[in-house]
Amino acid sequence: MSWQQYVDEHLMCYIEGNRLAAAAIIGHDGTVWAQSSTFPQFKPEEITAIMNDFAEPGTLAPTGLHLGGTKYMVIQGEPGAVIRGKKGSGGITIKKTNMALIIGIYEEPLTPGQCNMIVERLGDYLIEQGL
Repeated sequence: MSWQQYVDEHLMCYIEGNRLAAAAIIGHDGTVWAQSSTFPQFKPEEITAIMNDFAEPGTLAPTGLHLGGTKYMVIQGEPGAVIRGKKGSGGITIKKTNMALIIGIYEEPLTPGQCNMIVERLGDYLIEQGL
């Protein structure tokens, strides 16, 4: 399966008639492996800051998580494994695998829990595959 298929079929899937606003699979070095057409243009330093938070959990909390120029308030995640952010009625979930970051961005009516499930399920699968 191509990386684009993972984004199209596993991340941008419908749950109860709703789906993520945007999604991507990005290598730890910031290269885009695949993304939805709606995924924001981001800066390399934004990915670097996210990777730093995975290495040293809590570094993003004081400044917020920035992606594509949007600032998310960092909320509870799993140190070293998952970062979750909130902005208004939407938010972001980022799951770190051995080689990539799985990123899902949601807006209402999709819930934070649904976003977490979509992103983390694919991330867990890729980790099981050694990716």
